[in-house]
Amino acid sequence: MTEQHAHRFERGTDGPKVIVVGVDGSDSSLRAAAYAAGLARRQHALLAVVYVQPVLAAGAALGAPVAETTDEIAEDLVAQIRDAAERLKGMFEVRWEFHTFRGDPYNGLVAAADELKADAVVVGASEQAGHRIVGSVAVRLVKAGRWPVTVVP
Repeated sequence: MTEQHAHRFERGTDGPKVIVVGVDGSDSSLRAAAYAAGLARRQHALLAVVYVQPVLAAGAALGAPVAETTDEIAEDLVAQIRDAAERLKGMFEVRWEFHTFRGDPYNGLVAAADELKADAVVVGASEQAGHRIVGSVAVRLVKAGRWPVTVVP
């Protein structure tokens, strides 16, 4: 056996250290967050909860306080996550952080996974019918082939 192949598997030291989960308030994203939290707990990994704030073209936002609305969504998501973490305190210990990135969901999650040095990415399945045909954020993340991606229905 060469020295390269001498590395042995060590129980409890393999597996993801940082799990990124994308949330947007949809039911499937919240199920993905719950699933990712279970993974993080079992793997003793950091759960990085990521909300990607949409950035609209200047013309599309005329008359609409878009930034305020997306900030409110982020604040609401943080409140929901904190409430869930508080309810589970003592039963399940999960280290987690909340991050907000700006952009479209795919590029925002890619930037988050890169910046946070993700070992795995978890997302909810798209709830929009057209995405099943054209390709959802989840499909694009899988095709990128840079991290293991789990898609939660």
